[in-house]
Amino acid sequence: MIPSFPPHSVGQRIGLFGGSFNPPHEGHRHVALMALRRLALDRLWLLVTPGNPLKNHDGLPPLDARLAAARCTMKHSRIDVTGIEKALGSDLTVDTVASLTARLPSVCFVWIMGGDNLWSFHLWHRWRCIADLVPMAVIDRPGATHRALHSPAAQALARFRIPESAAPTLAERRPPAWVYLHGRRSSLSSTAIRANELGR
Repeated sequence: MIPSFPPHSVGQRIGLFGGSFNPPHEGHRHVALMALRRLALDRLWLLVTPGNPLKNHDGLPPLDARLAAARCTMKHSRIDVTGIEKALGSDLTVDTVASLTARLPSVCFVWIMGGDNLWSFHLWHRWRCIADLVPMAVIDRPGATHRALHSPAAQALARFRIPESAAPTLAERRPPAWVYLHGRRSSLSSTAIRANELGR
C-alpha cells in the first residue's frame, strides 16, 4: 500500500502524537492543542495505531472506528487524524518515525507523548533510536511528574533536556533533544473511560 500523507510542506514543524485512542477523549485534544501552542507547531498528526504492541488488543475496536471517533473529538484545522501506520506497515514507533523522517526529510517532526509514557519509554522497542531520530516533547500528566522525570529514559537522556522556555525551538533542534512541558493537566484516561463503560 502506498501511503498518502496528511498535508505538509517543506520546513513545516509537525507534531506526531501516536496511540491506540481507545477511545479518544478531550484529554487527548488538550495534549494536542498544548503541543501546537507551546512548541509553535504548524500542524499535528494524530497517529491512530493499528495496535499498541505493549497493550492487550482484546476488544480493541477496528482502526476505522477509532479514526472516525478521533476526528469527531479533535475537530481542529491544524490537527490531522491519520491511520498512516497501517499504510506504512509499522506497529512500532521506531519504525514509524524512521519511515517518516526518511520519506519526508524536509519536515521538522517532533514526537509527542504524555508523562506516563516517559515512565515506560525505556521498555519501547529501540527507544534510544527514537530519541536519536526526532526531538521529543513530553506533556505532564496527573500523578506522572515525579515518576516520569526519574524514569530510566529521563535519566539516560537528562543532558539533552532543554528548558520549557526554549520549547518553541524544539522542532528545529538536532536530536536527541527533549522538553518536559508543565501546565493545565487533564485527568481523563482511555483506560478509566473503558472501565466505566464496562461497569454500566
